[in-house]
Amino acid sequence: MLDQEIGAGTYKIIIAGPVGAGKTEAIRSLSDKGVVTTEEIASDGVAKMKKTTTVAMDYGVMILESGEQVRLYGTPGQRRFDFMWDILSENALGLLLLLNAEESDPVGDLAYYLESFQPLIKGSALVVGVTHCENAPWDLHQRLSDYLVNHNVAANVSLVDARKREQMQNLVRSLVYMISA
Repeated sequence: MLDQEIGAGTYKIIIAGPVGAGKTEAIRSLSDKGVVTTEEIASDGVAKMKKTTTVAMDYGVMILESGEQVRLYGTPGQRRFDFMWDILSENALGLLLLLNAEESDPVGDLAYYLESFQPLIKGSALVVGVTHCENAPWDLHQRLSDYLVNHNVAANVSLVDARKREQMQNLVRSLVYMISA
């Protein structure tokens, strides 16, 4: 199993979020080694959004300036594959949640994922990245932040482009800092 080797200087983080939030793209932009994906041709309503979708997981490794490794596990976004979420979350040290600003209810998505990953979040750290922000409502960042505060969840919310390595690196560094603190 991939996480049996996790030790000092190695972090296992989960990247989760709804279909189309940019999880696979984030891992591609972050990984310093070859990326493992389980993408298949999309079916059902997902096919209207994109050609392929993750059905089990995505995996990559980011190497920090210190030499520490961050093992990145991306979950499938389709709720019918949610059984993978618990499997992938085992021994994880943190959650990077990506939300799509173009979805009809990003705050509802936040609530859903907070509930679904509650055991992981309770025992670790969380950062939230909001993607596809070009046409986002002007107050979305504030509404997401307010939701977290009102539900006593300590997490940073950042507007990001999953394709931009530096933006995603800042999210991961923030998460690693929270884990290490």
